[in-house]
Amino acid sequence: MLLTFFLLVHLVSRAQSGAEPALSLSLRDALSMVKEKNKLIGAARTEQDAVEEDYKDARTAQLPSIGLGGSYQRFSKVTLFREGLTGGHNVPRYPEQNSANVGLDASLTLFAGGRIRNAIEEQHIRKDIASLNTLDQTGSLSLQVVSNYLDILRLNEQDSVIMDQIRRAETRLKNIRTLYENQKVTRSDVLRAEVILANQKLSREQNENDISIAIQHLDVLLNLPTTTVLQLTDSAGSNIPDASGLTAYVSGAAAHSYTILRAQQLIKLQDNRIRSIRSGYSPTVQFYSAYGLNYPNYLGFPPVDQFYLLGFVGIRMTYNISSFYQNRHKAAAAHIREAGLELQKSAIEDEVNQQTRALATKYSEALDRISVAESTIDQTRVNYRIVSVKYFNQLALLTDLLDADNLYLESRFNLIRSQTDALAYYYRLLCVSGNL
Repeated sequence: MLLTFFLLVHLVSRAQSGAEPALSLSLRDALSMVKEKNKLIGAARTEQDAVEEDYKDARTAQLPSIGLGGSYQRFSKVTLFREGLTGGHNVPRYPEQNSANVGLDASLTLFAGGRIRNAIEEQHIRKDIASLNTLDQTGSLSLQVVSNYLDILRLNEQDSVIMDQIRRAETRLKNIRTLYENQKVTRSDVLRAEVILANQKLSREQNENDISIAIQHLDVLLNLPTTTVLQLTDSAGSNIPDASGLTAYVSGAAAHSYTILRAQQLIKLQDNRIRSIRSGYSPTVQFYSAYGLNYPNYLGFPPVDQFYLLGFVGIRMTYNISSFYQNRHKAAAAHIREAGLELQKSAIEDEVNQQTRALATKYSEALDRISVAESTIDQTRVNYRIVSVKYFNQLALLTDLLDADNLYLESRFNLIRSQTDALAYYYRLLCVSGNL
């Protein structure tokens, strides 16, 4: 017995030590956490870092190009013929059978019609686009976190409401059974009350399953272990901003929306490509130089068996004549694409402006629904009490009592739904306007 007691104590202590502590999480904490821990946002930041390196690589094209090279050859003997291919005989290669050279060469582009500058500018624009992609990905995933968090809030508060309804149903069933034993009501009232109670318990089970699924999704978004116990600290009715503060988000959407800013950067990128195509009509001028050690000396005649150092500096120019007919259609296609991007940007601006106005309108509507729902709850609560008293005094039917109970439940659900809908509209407006 003593051994069994110590074993149980050991198992209980291990279970308690292995239990995950509850993580208190507000909506603001969740938004901070997703920006730090989400894997997709981390991948977007990785791509942003890679584009930054591409930009640095493009800038190195302004620096001189320096090369180091060398070669060594050992020649065979020279075969000489007296007449045609007859009378051949071998003689040593003059002045030496070995040949070698090693040297440095360098070149620096002085003028290329802006091709290098345009290449650097293209990578700079791509860097800005990568940054906007990261912000857009962050906003999108933050909105998913908000949606999941609000779903859990709604389901948690609905669970409390359903539990209240189940307690009312259990009390009601107990009282109806008492009335039935006293032959004040029929058996059908008891059966119907039992069915209603069973359905309400099933509704609570479904609600609890929905809570579990929503928490699992939130764990994935926040990159938390699946064993983490989340304890949400906000409530559905907390931190609901006033509608007057939405005007700045609606009016500033064109300047802050990630989709609009990305469309502007794509137009800049296309304009830079047009300049790059135009630079093809310009010549390329380079400063170049070389210096090296050579062997043997072929500078004079006859060649001399000796090493020598020699270098030079100079200017060279190249020009692609075919650019006159090769770049014409490229330039035309680039201009057409730029016009298409302008139309696309205009359409995106119209869509963002429409979405922000619509979300601001729906938010104000949700605030009105909250006010109506709060007053309706008191009315339906009083109505349920009145009908309940009437029923148990046999002045009303069970159908009337159940309808009053459902009306009271629906009014409480409407308040929770209106509160979470208001916050959902608010954060969607922040996301669309580029402020989330």
